[in-house]
Amino acid sequence: MEPITHLLTGACMSRSGLNRKTALATATLVIAAEITDVDLLYRLGGPVVGFQHHRGWTHSFAAVPVMAALAVALVWGWRRLFRKERAERGTLAIANRPDLPVRWGLLYGYACLAALTHLLLDYITSYGIRLFEPFSFKWYSWDIVYTVDPFMWLVLGLGLAVPTLFGLIHAKSGAHHAALSGRRGAVLGLLAIVLMWGFRDYQHRHVVTELNAQRYHGEKPVRADAYPYAWNPFVWHGVIETRNFFETLQVNTLGGDLDPEDAVQTYDKPEETPITIAAKKSGLGRVYLDWARYPMTESTVVQGSVVAYRVRFYDLRSIRRLYASVDLDKNLHVLAQRFRGQVQN
Repeated sequence: MEPITHLLTGACMSRSGLNRKTALATATLVIAAEITDVDLLYRLGGPVVGFQHHRGWTHSFAAVPVMAALAVALVWGWRRLFRKERAERGTLAIANRPDLPVRWGLLYGYACLAALTHLLLDYITSYGIRLFEPFSFKWYSWDIVYTVDPFMWLVLGLGLAVPTLFGLIHAKSGAHHAALSGRRGAVLGLLAIVLMWGFRDYQHRHVVTELNAQRYHGEKPVRADAYPYAWNPFVWHGVIETRNFFETLQVNTLGGDLDPEDAVQTYDKPEETPITIAAKKSGLGRVYLDWARYPMTESTVVQGSVVAYRVRFYDLRSIRRLYASVDLDKNLHVLAQRFRGQVQN
């Protein structure tokens, strides 16, 4: 998921009651819920290096204690650095319940929990996550939520905002009433997300079963998958592999039975050539094929240039495709690698 969902989840976890046990709970939970994306620093090494390490070791179970410790260290450093300023200005929002003592052991436990929610939120998407690095580099995904889900923003945001608004409206009722309202809203928001996941999982299983039960131009599928869209929870991007071709289609779960004749597009499986083999052996090619589930390659001859061939990679599972390409000279040596339009030589 993108950062907004992670940050909102951390805030809702704090508001659900965890912020009543220790000061700095909100700061710790929000930072720990997003700290795992520190792997974005790998982009400084170039687009291929950034892609290779995205959702890698920092997103594994083994790294949870390390990421949690980093989050707590940041909170501790912030507290030490700005203690004087906080005393001069009064309570800052990030301090959260300054009347409570700071319980660093409990904050570390909170940070571990928040780091685990990051893994869960990335796991539910179709992009995937390598949960067991460095012991296994296999990708795992639930495929029930798009990487950007406005419904989750809305539910988590309302869980935080609505109780606050009611607390302001009913300020005369006392702070205790407002606090209870805030806790209830956060809990309801988190429960609504879990219910949404159950609904999406049911839909996903139904669509995949239907796709596997069909024939496509007379052929039975070798495998089939379905991937969610961002704005419509009832529409799925179906991808089918047969012995000779791939097929993509859009499935609307509100539209009745699946009609395989409504396929969006059919793709013949790409032919292996010395050009594509050389591109696949490149650094980018190996990384991309490790991530892709339904990889396609397209080869182009480049005229009048040092570059003789350009091989483009894309994955049919991606609704918004992540294109990559490798430039080769006439001797099939790699000259340049591109990911999302950025070049790395």
